[in-house]
Amino acid sequence: MSDETTNGAAAAAPQEAAGAAFSVEKIYVKDVSFESPGSPAIFNEPGQPDLQLNLNQRVQRLNETAFEVSLRVTLTCKVGEKTAYMVEIDQAGVFGIAGLPPQGVDVLLGTQCPNILFPYVRQLASDLIQAGGFPPFLLQPINFDALYAETLRQRQQQAQAGGDVASAEPAGNA
Repeated sequence: MSDETTNGAAAAAPQEAAGAAFSVEKIYVKDVSFESPGSPAIFNEPGQPDLQLNLNQRVQRLNETAFEVSLRVTLTCKVGEKTAYMVEIDQAGVFGIAGLPPQGVDVLLGTQCPNILFPYVRQLASDLIQAGGFPPFLLQPINFDALYAETLRQRQQQAQAGGDVASAEPAGNA
């Protein structure tokens, strides 16, 4: 009976190895910057702060199963025409992905990975802003699934536009 268990376990191991795998290998800050060019005068500036958020994501394949995903956030706060502060954070992670088709890998890189990185960005931004003498600020949650869906829609539009142009050109130039 122990032979059956060993054989059964040995037979199950290749199936598990061939299955899909996702892992967080490392999370780290690539770059961080806090600037408050108008301090200390900006603390007495009247007016409502105007916050602008810029978010970018970059993916780099490191090897067959490892990817670096970088989430870059720039948060600029202005009071009137004066910049109160600017925070730039480039938060990154190395993620292991194996056993998935390319579409599955693309979905994970575009949704799950930034969802994992975002809380680190939020905390670091809040800490930097408070350390700069400003009231606490919490970045609101971002729906990376919706952003990914929009990216797919834009890719399809570009492919269709490119297909229209390509169909007007001779074959081989597309």
